Amino acid sequence: MKTILVLMDTLNRRSLPTYGGGASTPNIERAAEKSVVFQQHWSGSLPCMPARRDLFTGRTAFLEKGWGGIEPFDRTLPDTLREAGIFSHIITDHYHYFARGGENYCQSFTTWDFHRGQEGDPWHSIVSEPEKPEAYFGRVEGQYELNRQLFRREEDFSGPRTMAAACDWLELNKDEDNYFLVVEAFDPHEPFDFPPHYLDRYGDDYDGPRFDWPAYGDANVPENALRHLQVRYAANLSMIDHWFGKLLDTMDRHQLWEDTLFIFTTDHGFLLGEHHMLGKNQMHVYNELAHIPLMIRPPGGVSGGKRISGLTQTIDLMPTILDYMGVAVPETVKGHSLRGLLEGTQEKVRDAAIYGYHGMAVNVTDGQFTYMRSPQSADNHPCYIYTAVPTTFRAFLGRDGAESIECGRFLPCTVHPVFRYPVSVPGQHYDNNRRVMETQLFDIRSDYAQQHPLTDPATEARMTGLLKEEMKRAEAPEEQFQRLGLAEN
Repeated sequence: MKTILVLMDTLNRRSLPTYGGGASTPNIERAAEKSVVFQQHWSGSLPCMPARRDLFTGRTAFLEKGWGGIEPFDRTLPDTLREAGIFSHIITDHYHYFARGGENYCQSFTTWDFHRGQEGDPWHSIVSEPEKPEAYFGRVEGQYELNRQLFRREEDFSGPRTMAAACDWLELNKDEDNYFLVVEAFDPHEPFDFPPHYLDRYGDDYDGPRFDWPAYGDANVPENALRHLQVRYAANLSMIDHWFGKLLDTMDRHQLWEDTLFIFTTDHGFLLGEHHMLGKNQMHVYNELAHIPLMIRPPGGVSGGKRISGLTQTIDLMPTILDYMGVAVPETVKGHSLRGLLEGTQEKVRDAAIYGYHGMAVNVTDGQFTYMRSPQSADNHPCYIYTAVPTTFRAFLGRDGAESIECGRFLPCTVHPVFRYPVSVPGQHYDNNRRVMETQLFDIRSDYAQQHPLTDPATEARMTGLLKEEMKRAEAPEEQFQRLGLAEN
């Protein structure tokens, strides 16, 4: 028995023809035809590293902390498989795993393979500053300007190298069994960079300042530039889809489908002008960000082409993999195996799904409504980060305000002591939340684009109840209920 999990970072569900999109992704569609397609699959913790902690621990962790490493008390998927005698390998060009704040993810695999060069990966080393374009929208960063100098052919780009390495690994291990393989492409994450011939598929005629890396926030760019950015995203997706096809070819050639659990998904989506915004992290977690693709082909291809409407989340993938691999699910896991949905013995595994960023609004959906519960005060108090590994995105935690850091057994999920870092100060405005201070309710069956907030006290009360139940199930720290005005008297 084998499991192959393919991740593409920042993969917009709405771009894929399987979900009604218009990008050119024939190989993702090829995988969809072999697989069961999930209609109501949702993220949990956002963005990149929090999503991966959900994936590898089966717990929704954004209520405890945001960006950071695997904790010493986490029971991870690769470690659980290793204890059962199952080999694991990850092939990735996602450089955040190897930057500060990405500790202990790849290192829990039996072996790992890292392909360098994406975004700000400190790879190509030249002391002098590189030349930058005179005119551009969004971002241009020196390190990536250096890295991209090494992408002379399509085969040199990090995403293609990652997929090619996965093909090589499968060739080398074609006769092996009892393994877990993760193939993870950073594409189509920004910057949207690729050989120019991929633009030809989309008829792009843009002739303006360079725009391949948007700054997060308001979409304050000309309409033609915005359209160009959308096309560049689609073209970048088409490139990684082409190389994904080579992985599928390898699986076909060696008849790897019959005894393999195959999973294809992402961590989150990306705004490309919807809601008049670009990117992620700074705004409400709209459907474009949280409603993500999931395709699963069980061993033997049971029910290929079927569509499942039951609610699922990223945390459900760990118990699903363990179930099929015949390994007991740790008690710490909060997700549910999807095997019953896949094999038709269950219609649902959950009534609601929660998702969000640490310290921002907390969101819940039941598949018909989405409810975005905002902090109740501008100071966002009380709010804490809990961790035993004091790092975050390319930085250490606690270098400022060290006198306010505490250590104790604060988390109900573990007796392991953790640091508690305050991220809010009473009476002091918490600027990170400036775009999410309005609680909103949407009926996404009639208003999927979330343009028309509802005023419906009965539905809001029901969704509030679901939110509280799911937060309790996730073992949210008590102050999270206070921060959102949900504490019980």
